[in-house]
Amino acid sequence: MFSITLKLMKKSARMLIPAGIAILIGTAFIAATFLFGNAMNDALAAQNTAQLGGANYVISPDSGKDLTDKDQDYIYTRTVNDFQLDRIRATEGVKDARASYAGSVTVTRGNKHASSYVITTAAKRTLLPVTITQGDQPADSNEIALTKSVADQLGVKVGDRVTVNSQAAQYAGKTGDSAGNTGDAGDESAQNADGTSSHDGDSDAASGASVSSDGANTADSGMTVRVVGLTDDPNGAYAYYGGASVLSDNVITAMAGSNDFGNLPVYLVYLDIDDASDTAAASTVKQVSTLLPKHFSVQSRAALVEESVKSMSSGETSITTIFLLSFGILAMLVAALVIANTFQVLVAQRRRTLALLRTIGANKSQLYVSVLFEAGVLGLIASALGVGLGIGLMAALCQSGLMKATGMTMRLVLSGPVFTVPMAFGIIMTVIASLGSARSATAVTPLEALRPIELTDTRRAGVVRAVISMLLIAVGVALCAFSVWQMSENIAGRDSMADKQYSLVLLAAIIGCALIFLGLVLSATFWLPVLMRGVGALVALAGPSAKVAHANIQKNPRRVAATGAALLIGVTLVSTIATGAASAKQTMNEALTTRYSVDMIAAGTDMTGKQAGEAAKVKGVQSSIYAPTRMMTMKDADGKSLSVLVVGVDGVDALRKVVRSDLSGVTIDGDSVLMPKYSAATGKDIPLDKSVTFTAGAAEAQADAANGPSGNDANGSAENGNGQSGGTQTLTLKPRKVDYRRIASNYAAVAFVDASHFTNGGIKADGHIMLMRIDAEGAGVALNDVFTNVQNVFSASAGVTVTGPVAERTQWETMINGMMALLVGLIAVAVLIALVGVANTLSLSVIERTRESATLRAIGMTRGQLRRSLAVEALLLSLVSGVVGVVLGTLFGWLGSYMVFSLYGDTVFPFEWATNGVVLGVAALAALLASVAPARRAVKTPPVEALAEA
Repeated sequence: MFSITLKLMKKSARMLIPAGIAILIGTAFIAATFLFGNAMNDALAAQNTAQLGGANYVISPDSGKDLTDKDQDYIYTRTVNDFQLDRIRATEGVKDARASYAGSVTVTRGNKHASSYVITTAAKRTLLPVTITQGDQPADSNEIALTKSVADQLGVKVGDRVTVNSQAAQYAGKTGDSAGNTGDAGDESAQNADGTSSHDGDSDAASGASVSSDGANTADSGMTVRVVGLTDDPNGAYAYYGGASVLSDNVITAMAGSNDFGNLPVYLVYLDIDDASDTAAASTVKQVSTLLPKHFSVQSRAALVEESVKSMSSGETSITTIFLLSFGILAMLVAALVIANTFQVLVAQRRRTLALLRTIGANKSQLYVSVLFEAGVLGLIASALGVGLGIGLMAALCQSGLMKATGMTMRLVLSGPVFTVPMAFGIIMTVIASLGSARSATAVTPLEALRPIELTDTRRAGVVRAVISMLLIAVGVALCAFSVWQMSENIAGRDSMADKQYSLVLLAAIIGCALIFLGLVLSATFWLPVLMRGVGALVALAGPSAKVAHANIQKNPRRVAATGAALLIGVTLVSTIATGAASAKQTMNEALTTRYSVDMIAAGTDMTGKQAGEAAKVKGVQSSIYAPTRMMTMKDADGKSLSVLVVGVDGVDALRKVVRSDLSGVTIDGDSVLMPKYSAATGKDIPLDKSVTFTAGAAEAQADAANGPSGNDANGSAENGNGQSGGTQTLTLKPRKVDYRRIASNYAAVAFVDASHFTNGGIKADGHIMLMRIDAEGAGVALNDVFTNVQNVFSASAGVTVTGPVAERTQWETMINGMMALLVGLIAVAVLIALVGVANTLSLSVIERTRESATLRAIGMTRGQLRRSLAVEALLLSLVSGVVGVVLGTLFGWLGSYMVFSLYGDTVFPFEWATNGVVLGVAALAALLASVAPARRAVKTPPVEALAEA
C-alpha cells in the first residue's frame, strides 16, 4: 500500500508543491528562530567573557555560598595589595596577572574634550580585553592608549599629548584627601559584584568632568599624558561605553583620587596561566589560591562561559526565542489551512482510484493510513528543505555583518533543536491537517469506481462548530466591553478595578480580542462564503468573466472559507499592529504637546552664543531665543520653597515666537516676572503672593544639591552677585501667571524676567538656555534629523543637554517604528503562506473544473476571458478577506490603544490608510500573480482534449 501511495504522490506532485512551499516557509522560520537564539547566546556569552581578554583564569568572589553582610563588605573593600600580585606573578606557571579597575575620565586637547571609559594596563598585550591597533599599551608612567573614536574626535594621534581628569581627582585635589574616593569606587564596584548584571566586571571610578586644557598637572586642570597607542573593542567588551582606553597604573591611580595603585579597590584579577598540561595548570591554580584573601577563588574561563550560558537560558535570549517561535507557530497554523485544502482536493480527485483500491481488497484503515503516510512524507521532505533554507538564511545573516551595528558579532551555531523541532513540527502539522481528508477517504465505497467524479464539496458546516464559535465571540465581546467600562470609570475618576488591578483588566481585553478572533476564524465557513457571494454578485455585473468567477467561487464554500481565513489571520495582525502604532504615536504627540510649551530646549553652563547661532540655522528650526539663566529659589504663598530657573528675555514678543501658549495681554518689564500657573514637579497650581522674592546664594546651593538639576553648575551656585562664595542675592518682582508647561522639567518652574536684570549685574548668569520652535514638516525634513543636527551643534559642550517634546517624540517614534517593522516583518511570513494558499486554491479549482473550462471554451469563451475570470476569482478571495482583516485589525488596534494609552492622555483613534492600503495592494497584486499559472494551465489544454481527459 505504501508503494502505491508513493506512486500516487509522484503523479500528483504538481498539486503538492504549493502545500510543500507552505510547510517549507514555516519550518525555515522555526529553524532560523532557533539558530538566531543560538547565535545570540553565543554572542552574549562571548561578550560577557570578553573582558577577560586573553586570560584563561580569573580570581573572583565565591558564588553560590551563603555570605553575610559582613562577608560582602569584606569582599568589596579588598584592594590591589590584598591580592599580592607580585607573588602571584612569581608563581610557577603564571605568565601574567592583571587587576581589573575601571572608570570614566574626560580627555582634553585644546578646546576639544571627550569622555572615555578607562581600564588598567597589563604587562602583556594579550591580557588586555581590548585590541591595540596602533602603537603599544601603556607601560611607563603618564601614558594612555586611547580608543580610536576618542582620538578621532579630539584629532590626536600616537605620540601626541592630552589632558585627563575626573571628578574623583578634582575632589581629592580640593580636599587633600587622596583616599577619599577609594571607598566610593569600592561601593560602586560592589553594585556589579555578580559580574552579570552590569556592563562590565570592573570596579568603577567616578564619572568624568569637564576640565581645563592648560596642560598643567594639578587637580583642577588634570594630568598631562602621552598617547602611546590606539584601541579597538572587536569583541564588544565595553560596547556600552563605545570601547575603552588603557591607562598606566599611576594615571588611573590619580584619576581614582588615590596616591597608591595598591590602594585601589578591586574584586577581579585576570590570570594568564600556562595550561599546556592540565596537571601543571591545576598545581598553579592551587598555589595561587593560597595567596588569595578569604571568600575568593580561581575559576577557569571555560567554567565562566558555562555559567554565562546558564544565566542566559532563562533570560532575554530565551524570551526572544519564544517570541520569535510564536510567529513560526502562527506561520505553521496558516500553512495547515493550505495543507488541508490540498489534501481535501487530492482525496476528492482520487475517489475513483480509492474506490478501485477498495474493490481489489483495500480496507478503510489502509486508505486512512495511506493519506496520513502521504502527508507525513510531504511533511518530511518539505521540513528538511525548510531546515536547510533556515540554516542558509542564518548563515547569510552572520556573514553579512548586519548585527555588528548592535555591537555583537554573530556566528552560525548548530544544535539538535535546529533540526528536530522544525521537522517534528512540520510533519505533525501536516499529518494533523490531513486528518479530515483521511477520514473522507474511508467513506469511499467500491461502487464509486463506476460513478462520475464529483470534486465539489457540498457538505455543510456542523452545528457544533457554529455553537462554539458563537460562544467564543459572545464571551470575547463581554470581556472587551467589561475592560472598556472599567477603563472609562478609571479615567472619569470613579472606583474601578483598573485602578488597582490594571494588569487583569488589560489581560481581559487581550483574551477578549483573542476569543473574538478565534470565533470568527472558526465560523468563517458560515459568513465568509456569504460575504463573498454578496460582493461577487456586484462584481458579476462587470461582464461574463466576472459572472463566471462569481459562479465558480460559490462551488466550494469550505475551501473558500479556509483560504480566506488563512489570509484573514495575517492581514488582521498586520492591521492591528499598524493601527496600534499609529495611535501610540499620535496619542503621545498630543500628550507631549499639551505637557510642553516649547518644542526643543538646549541648556547648559558651557553653551556659547556661537553655538546658539549655528543651532538657529539648522533646517527645521523655525525660531529661537538664546537667553541667560540662573537657578534661584523662592517661596510660594504657602511658604513652600521652590527651585526656579530664572531666564532673561527681551520682552514678551520674543517669547511668543517660541512658546506655544496664550501670551496675549502679558508684558515683561523690570518690575514683573512671568510665572507658570502649574508646577512642573507636582502639576498643581502654584499659589503666589502679590510679590515674590528670588534668592541666589547659599540657600540656592542647598536647593540645587537637593534637586540636582542637570545642566547647571552646583559647585558654583553659592556665589553672590560679585562672585563671592557664601553671599546671597535677592530679586523681588510682581508675578504674572500664564499657563505654559514644562519649559525645563528639572525645575519646579521656569520664570521669565527682563534681560536687563542680567546685563546690569542684578543677577549673575550661571548658564544659558536656547528655546526653539520646530517646523520639520514645513522645512521638508524629518523630525529626527532636526533633533540630531541640533545635538551635533552642541556636541563639543559636555554640559549642554537637548531636551523637550521633540526629543521625547523622536525617541518614542523611533522605538515604535522599530517594533512595528519587526512585528510586521514577522507576520509577513504568515501572509506569504496565505497568498501561497490563494494560488493553491486557484490551481486546485482549475484541476477540478477541467471539463467545465473546456465546455466554456467550446461554446465560445476566449482565452483572455478565461484568464480574466480566474484573476477576478483570485481578487475576490484576497480582497474580501483582506478588507475584513483590515476592519477587524483596526477595531482591535483601537481597543488596545484605548486600554494602554488612555493612561497618558486622550486616545487618538486613527485609521492607518497607508499601511492598510499597502497590505491590500500587495494582496491584490499577489492574487493576480497567483492566477497566472492556473490560467495558463486552463487555457493551454484544447477543449476536445480536456473533455476527453475529464
